[in-house]
Amino acid sequence: MINFFYEISNFSITNRSLFIQTIYLILRNEGKEVGNINYIFCNDHYLLNLNKKYLQKDYYTDVIAFAYSSTPPNISGDVFISIDRVLENSQQWNQLFQVELKRVMIHAILHFLGYEDRINEKLMKKKEEFYLILFQF
Repeated sequence: MINFFYEISNFSITNRSLFIQTIYLILRNEGKEVGNINYIFCNDHYLLNLNKKYLQKDYYTDVIAFAYSSTPPNISGDVFISIDRVLENSQQWNQLFQVELKRVMIHAILHFLGYEDRINEKLMKKKEEFYLILFQF
């Protein structure tokens, strides 16, 4: 099951069913199944506090993913996304907000699947681009 939660009041995801369908298809394509995945949309301050508390990092980020289970074939975890960061990044990179949001949602799923941008950034980016192109909406 894929759930959406909001820690901010001025945002609501549009095309909810298409985002959910995309995540299901990515996991199926990677030979996995959806367990329980929660997307929590928040602001910079909220995510910075999580970054400090759980990862001992004192900087803003767009997404933090906490995997709960990688028991084959189910994937479960919480994904925290800063809408402030996604908006700023979309403007900085001249990208549509919805495309950037989808990118960070996919990025988190790829982490759950074992892909690491710190280890192989090129492979991670290649997978992100593959799924962004494959599942355009």
